[in-house]
Amino acid sequence: MAGCLGVQPGERVLIVTNPVPDTSRISRALYDAVLEAEGRPTLLYQPVCSQLQFADEAVYAALASRPPVFISVSRLKLGQDARGVAAPYTAGGTSYDSLFHALLYGEKAVRAFWSPEVNRRIFAAAVPIDYTRLGADCARVGPLLDRAVRVRITAPGGTELELGLEGRMSSADDGDFRCPGSGGNLPAGEVYISPQLGSAHGRIGFDGSLALPDRVLTPGRPVLVEVRDGLAREIRGGPEADLLEASLREAAEQALALEREGRLSSGRGRTYARNTRNLGELGIGLNRSTRILGNMLNDEKVYGTCHLALGRNYDEDAPTLLHLDCLVRRPTIRLTFAGGDSVTLMRDGQLEA
Repeated sequence: MAGCLGVQPGERVLIVTNPVPDTSRISRALYDAVLEAEGRPTLLYQPVCSQLQFADEAVYAALASRPPVFISVSRLKLGQDARGVAAPYTAGGTSYDSLFHALLYGEKAVRAFWSPEVNRRIFAAAVPIDYTRLGADCARVGPLLDRAVRVRITAPGGTELELGLEGRMSSADDGDFRCPGSGGNLPAGEVYISPQLGSAHGRIGFDGSLALPDRVLTPGRPVLVEVRDGLAREIRGGPEADLLEASLREAAEQALALEREGRLSSGRGRTYARNTRNLGELGIGLNRSTRILGNMLNDEKVYGTCHLALGRNYDEDAPTLLHLDCLVRRPTIRLTFAGGDSVTLMRDGQLEA
């Protein structure tokens, strides 16, 4: 509580979890840790939610009380904000379909961490790490991504992808969430950025963990995704590819259904449906203390990997109902800057720049 969130005496802390043994036990331990820090914790339970389900209305009602600190420990995900999807919030000139995102990124009124799909094994293994080294790695990678205008990624699993970053800024999930407006995962360990809309072209070979809305798969052979104009146009590679394609179709159909029901305003359903195939994130794993375990919260942080997400991005200009992280092993990542200079950031999964 002190090192990651800087909880102060008398400060309100909202913890949201599910009635599942591991998440409940972790959350009760966090509740006790807030008490030890002389904070004022509230522990709220809701049913398990996937990315495509709405959270219990009590969750976002509690967030509306504007707690300075928010923690989500979920068996799957926190869940969508039904009110925000129907009538987005505006904060800092940006539209948000989640009150949590509006408070965190827009108003910078809360600090937070969230641990989706967590269990005790992962929390115990990947949270107590060398945060000094992680912070140094994040400080090394982030500024280079911020300067880059183009990225080329290749990897043994079949990835040959180029994407644009001009005008985008990275975020570091380094475990330091003590300032209002800061937040990230625990376990921590990545730098991530939203590609320019429509800029990605090429092929991705997902040969690590593959997230679906309700589970994580480990493909027997790479899942190949053909990307044109920033969208996943074709997915092939066995049963895992079929399941990923089905998940994208389901999310698109749900968005259109929400528009028909009046729960998304006119036109937004079509926008959400299209954005299910958006290339929404490039993330670089920097946690040297863990390994791939078949849990995306952990696996996307593994040093020597990068991940690319389909769906929602972090710049709030590609809204949709899902964000599916998928892993690439041993990437080589080359950055090109505005003046034409270039640098190899990572070669075969090892930092080089």
